[in-house]
Amino acid sequence: MIYLIIVLLVFALIFAPQWWAKSTFERYSENQTHIPGTGGELARHLLDKHDMPHVKVEITESGDHYDPEDKMVRLSASNFNDHSLTAIAVAAHEVGHAIQDHNNEAKLTLRTKLVTISQRASKFGSGVMLIMPIVLILTRSPGAGLIFALVGLTSIAGSAIVHLVTLPVEWDASFGKALPILKSGYIQDDDIAAVDKILKAAALTYVAASLMSILNVWRWVALLRR
Repeated sequence: MIYLIIVLLVFALIFAPQWWAKSTFERYSENQTHIPGTGGELARHLLDKHDMPHVKVEITESGDHYDPEDKMVRLSASNFNDHSLTAIAVAAHEVGHAIQDHNNEAKLTLRTKLVTISQRASKFGSGVMLIMPIVLILTRSPGAGLIFALVGLTSIAGSAIVHLVTLPVEWDASFGKALPILKSGYIQDDDIAAVDKILKAAALTYVAASLMSILNVWRWVALLRR
């Protein structure tokens, strides 16, 4: 019974941030008549206002994000086209990352490098874990298998650490950049509490991603124990 409770608590810890972020986005995704522009229009306006006409805005199917290499704010179709609180808050959050990049803020540069490294390391780690059974069959060496397992798990776990390290970057994009901008005349006072929740959800999506990475490591550990 205790083991079951622990497992349920772990799963709640892993999935709760993801569920909360998704439900928050959905709760405030209805179009509002008092919001004059779409998320895409707001992003374009804010980029121009902050002297970034070279940064483009486009629709994406791979999740809302700012691409520092292509200088592109990418928004989901709903956040690009809708007049909702979620649309404008998420758009402002991603523009916040563009502002970080435009200001050459060290924390965004570090995050970009770490994310690139972690993505490569995660793919490498997954590849190592996949070929490990073949190595064990060919070498019949438990030591070699242990080395492969440690290398693979360390590489995969690295992505979880990176997501947690980059949380301050997300928090700054939400509350150091986006919220002050939106409160300067883009949202009504009655909307501030809702926008605050949406921006927290936008920042905490990285925590959810980190916890999902930990779950992936746990899955590999469970597989190895068989």
